[in-house]
Amino acid sequence: MYLVIANRGQYNHRIYRTLRYLDREVRLVQNTLTPEQVEEMEPAGIVVGGGPYLQESGNSADIIAHLAGKVPILGICLGHQLIAQVFGGTVREAEVGEYAEELIVVDEEDEILKGLAPSFTAWVSHRDEVAELPPKFRRLAHSASCEIEAMAHESLPVYGVQFHPEVAHTPRGAEVFRNFIEVCER
Repeated sequence: MYLVIANRGQYNHRIYRTLRYLDREVRLVQNTLTPEQVEEMEPAGIVVGGGPYLQESGNSADIIAHLAGKVPILGICLGHQLIAQVFGGTVREAEVGEYAEELIVVDEEDEILKGLAPSFTAWVSHRDEVAELPPKFRRLAHSASCEIEAMAHESLPVYGVQFHPEVAHTPRGAEVFRNFIEVCER
C-alpha cells in the first residue's frame, strides 16, 4: 500500500487518483498522523503532497525524518521543500511565483526521471522553492524559473520534485509515478 500525506494542497487527491490509475492500493492520509502511526501502516512508498504553506505541513517533516531510509519517499512541491529542509537544504520564497506550464530540463535522469530526458513540459507552482540542495543530494532537473525542479538523495530512495506530475498539464507525469513505483517494488 502507498500513502499520500496530504498537506492541504489542491492536488493531493490527484496524486491519490494517479496511483489508483496505476493499479496500486493507496490511502490519502492527513499530515497530523505521527511518524509511528505511518510506519505501523507499513507503506511500500510515501508521497508527501503539496500545500500552500510550510507552516501548515503538520507532521510531514517528522514523517520524512523518521522514515527516510526505511521507505522510499517522493516529495511533490511542498513535499520537495520539506525534504530539502529535513536534510539541511534551504527553502526561500520564489523569485517567480506562478502556476504555469514550464519546460523542465533534465540534468540527470536518475531513477525517478528515467525516460524523461532531455526535457518535458510540466505544470509548476513556485510560491516557494528549494534554494540550496541539502548535503548528499543531486540536482536532477531545472527550469528557466527554478534552479532545482527535481533532486535525489545520493544513496537513499528519497526524491523531490517542485513540479506537479499528478496533473493533466504534465503530460508525462505518470512516468514519474511509474518510476517511483519501480523503486518501491524492487
